[in-house]
Amino acid sequence: MPIPLVNSIASWFLKKRIHQMELFLKYPHEVQNELLLKLVHKAKNTEIGKKYGFKDIRSYNDFAQQVPITNYEASHEMIERARRGESNIFWPSPVKLFAQSSGTTNAKSKYIPVSPEALEDCHYAASKDLLCVYLNNNPDSQLFTGKSLRLGGSKRLYESNGTSYGDLSAILIDNMPFWAEFSSTPGNEVSLMSDWEVKMQAIVQETIQEKVTSLAGVPSWMLVLINNILATTGKQSLFEVWPNLEVYFHGGVSFEPYRDQYRKVLPRHDFKYYEIYNASEGFFALQDKNERSDLLLMLDYGIFYEFIPMDCYGQPGQKIIPLSEVEKGKNYAIVITTNSGLWRYRVGDTVRFTSINPYRIRVSGRTKHHINAFGEELIIENAEEALKKATALTQSEIVDYTAAPIFMDGKEKGAHEWFIEFKVAPKDPEHFNQLFDKALQEINSDYEAKRKNNMTLNPPTIHYARTDLFYDWLKSKNKLGGQHKVPRLSNSRELVEELLVLNAACTQG
Repeated sequence: MPIPLVNSIASWFLKKRIHQMELFLKYPHEVQNELLLKLVHKAKNTEIGKKYGFKDIRSYNDFAQQVPITNYEASHEMIERARRGESNIFWPSPVKLFAQSSGTTNAKSKYIPVSPEALEDCHYAASKDLLCVYLNNNPDSQLFTGKSLRLGGSKRLYESNGTSYGDLSAILIDNMPFWAEFSSTPGNEVSLMSDWEVKMQAIVQETIQEKVTSLAGVPSWMLVLINNILATTGKQSLFEVWPNLEVYFHGGVSFEPYRDQYRKVLPRHDFKYYEIYNASEGFFALQDKNERSDLLLMLDYGIFYEFIPMDCYGQPGQKIIPLSEVEKGKNYAIVITTNSGLWRYRVGDTVRFTSINPYRIRVSGRTKHHINAFGEELIIENAEEALKKATALTQSEIVDYTAAPIFMDGKEKGAHEWFIEFKVAPKDPEHFNQLFDKALQEINSDYEAKRKNNMTLNPPTIHYARTDLFYDWLKSKNKLGGQHKVPRLSNSRELVEELLVLNAACTQG
């Protein structure tokens, strides 16, 4: 399709879509409440709709009083019945697709329902919106003169009892319209390879022959691919491979630990970075401005939002509030109701609102990925800001990291134990450790209070991980691939203990 024609079509769609977005920007609460009542009405004759009296729900207050908060464990039995072919359990439309979540805290897989409505009105709608917003902000873009290099964790879908399951990227690739496949690289055959290491080389060989104008994928794994491409081609910069590369759409993990490394391989000041926030459960937010790093919460994708303030999360009588009651600067756990039949479902992510007019967020962590063994309330956002400060001051670069508590033992005080794998290690490790500890104290007052005079917490213990330690750990768990992530923070020592063994075994070998 000629580029001018593509741009004309995109421009038409853009104008239509921008008008719709203006509606939820101007009337966010009305749009959300109308959406909730539509979801409830559509599902009133399902098994769950009858159980909780959906036909009698007339308002958000009715909904909050009649429908309990749930999570995957509580929904598991119903989802398994749907996977075996039963219908009309939690959503009236036939649900034949299930996104298999890799799980980041244990080996157990989750199977998230993906309805036809969610596929079209959420995931694919978001992809179109992302392009529209980007083109609106960058009218001179030459995005459609080349292809998008997509890096997912894709494996072929598995079929059972008339339903299919696989990771979300495989579902999206398997069902995408022809025009999307035409504008993407690598092709489906390579994208759906199951052996990650073989696939990585196949992606390199196929994509270096293409004209690539954009990248899309998780920052940590995309960096692995980029390094492979540069090693294969002998180039120093990606622009030597793809001169027309102009934007990287990223999500899945925080970009901050990798920002400086990307600047080295993409050394143009006008290169664009656009962040997205999506998950197996839905597509939630996207960056809608060149100059902003926070994300616009998308309110018309068939997802109704509620929030639990993290200062009372998990406590008896915890508060659950609608979007209209959130406050700027506070951390919240997300609760969603979706057009795939997830009802008041805890996603497991935490966000912080940077704006409430319009509603903009930053992902601050996971409800399970924090350390609060001693009342320090350390979250991922704190850790990554401190790491950013310490690496900048020591001219070092990080590949991956994780941390867990060292619990008090008799007379010994507690501490945090870190594994950090560096691409460029600090010349003076002890100085780095001190800078990092100081930065954490400056960022987190609870941590500072526990560290004061070593009252509760001793200085952190930091292990400088050997090269590829985290890669080898993921490989040992059969979790290589674009959708798998290393758990950053945990109140459990399980991962740290495994890394101690794996690191020592290699050192001895």
